[in-house]
Amino acid sequence: MRYRWMASPFGQLFLAGDSKGLRWLQFSCSQRPLKVEASWVRDDSAFGDVITQLEEYFAGKRRAFDVELAPSGPPFQQRVWELLRTIPYAETVSYGELARRFGNPAAARAVGQANRRNPLLILIPCHRVIGASGRLTGFSAGLDIKSRLLALERDSCLRRLE
Repeated sequence: MRYRWMASPFGQLFLAGDSKGLRWLQFSCSQRPLKVEASWVRDDSAFGDVITQLEEYFAGKRRAFDVELAPSGPPFQQRVWELLRTIPYAETVSYGELARRFGNPAAARAVGQANRRNPLLILIPCHRVIGASGRLTGFSAGLDIKSRLLALERDSCLRRLE
């Protein structure tokens, strides 16, 4: 497993992955920070394609990512994470709507828990999921960063209209 840190406009990002792809992308301020294992190797030259695409995203020049992802989790979580990747840039959906799209409207709480365990923030855009009332709810890096990510996407769309 290789890992590195990246500076972003929203704080330090931790990236880790292996030959199968990127496994983690987290903010350093995450409520559940990932612990680097002794066998992992710091490689500040790793994940150049991911870094480039994230920099483009933060600059408002990228709306979708084209990098190999390899998140680990049970099949239910994997299915939710795939569904999260279908939420369009700068759009939001509620947990209930996500559960409906999943095929089980009663599974909003379970979908929310899978969302909470997303290991690849931004790339799997769990920040685009909001409460039924339209309020921002839950984000492992905090609601301030979630709000700022949504504002970045919204502002990027507005700039393209000008």
